[in-house]
Amino acid sequence: MTPTPRIAIIGGGPSGLVLLVTLLKRDIPATLYEREASKDSRAHLGGMLDLAWESGQRAFRENGLEDEFIKHSRTGDAEEMRICGKDGVPLLVRKKETPVDNDLKHSRPEIDRRVIREILLNAVPEDAVKWDHAFVSARPLDGGQHEVTFANGVVTVVDLLVGADGANSRIRPLLSPATPVYIGINGAEISLSADAVASPENKDIADAVGQGSLYACQDGKSFCAQRNGSGRIRAYAWHRNTLDWALPSDPKEAKKVLLDIHHDWAPWMRKFIEIADEKSIYPRPLFYLPPDHRWPHKAGVTLIGDAAHLVVISGEGANFAMLDGLDLGLVLADAVSKGLDREAREAAIAEWEEKMQARVQPHGEMVVHGFDMWIGPDAPQSIVDAFKSMAEDQEEA
Repeated sequence: MTPTPRIAIIGGGPSGLVLLVTLLKRDIPATLYEREASKDSRAHLGGMLDLAWESGQRAFRENGLEDEFIKHSRTGDAEEMRICGKDGVPLLVRKKETPVDNDLKHSRPEIDRRVIREILLNAVPEDAVKWDHAFVSARPLDGGQHEVTFANGVVTVVDLLVGADGANSRIRPLLSPATPVYIGINGAEISLSADAVASPENKDIADAVGQGSLYACQDGKSFCAQRNGSGRIRAYAWHRNTLDWALPSDPKEAKKVLLDIHHDWAPWMRKFIEIADEKSIYPRPLFYLPPDHRWPHKAGVTLIGDAAHLVVISGEGANFAMLDGLDLGLVLADAVSKGLDREAREAAIAEWEEKMQARVQPHGEMVVHGFDMWIGPDAPQSIVDAFKSMAEDQEEA
């Protein structure tokens, strides 16, 4: 009888956690190693994610977590999108009706990244996730095995090493020389607490953003704001610049820099910067992996999520990542249930890798080219025209 493979997942983001849940729900042992100290580390980071029926939602659905997803996600007003220029006057407002009877097939409900993490962590035993385990190295052994060493001194031998450790993956170099490419857009993440948003003094900001997302783009700059399920509004102030542009570490100085960049933008946007939570200001340069990123299959190691295909912020990155975790988990569960030997199991993983890479490439190409639309010289009208064209195509279909 073929022994069950020892599986180590490096990274506790959406892709790694979905893979872990998918395996454990099907009685396939696996362990996830995360460099953060605990589940509460950086839990405040990350905004809303809109999950599609056949990808992000499917990861919940096929693991018996659909009710939890429905309970914590938001539809209707939360899916509203506003597009405007630097004056803040909406040129396009796209609204969606609340689905009837929780029929989400034609909806993309919004859910906090933090809540996704909580749902997935609550679905697995506590000892399935090893916190404070920063990956250091993986030494190849015979038979596709790897000896994995962590910064805390722990050493383990595994049959399959899965890199789910994000854009700056430490596992990727085992398979590919590819590194993230800077797209030429730099900036910051800022936010307002739920209390600040609810204050009557800031009604102008709350009304301008609405219940969903607002995208203001013009003059090679953007100010994108999004209302989270917690009531916090998170915003990203981006502009074209070199990678060596640095956001001051002092929050007051950082605000001065952002205000200077957006000196002639709508008063409520400048006010947002002025009163932003000084404990939650983070630099956010944008990177991507080449859309045609591929690697020759190597026994005992593979990649999922941003480690495999870093898609510039577009709303699809989390969906692809969660689908990666689900699909790879199903492939491994099928291989184990059929008692496939190592060679057959590796062949199944290699086939899945090809399908995953082919699935993501067209979208990656579209997003990279699409940034000229979002933050190019013709924005915001170029964005409005693109959405109107898509709406017309959908009607014709």
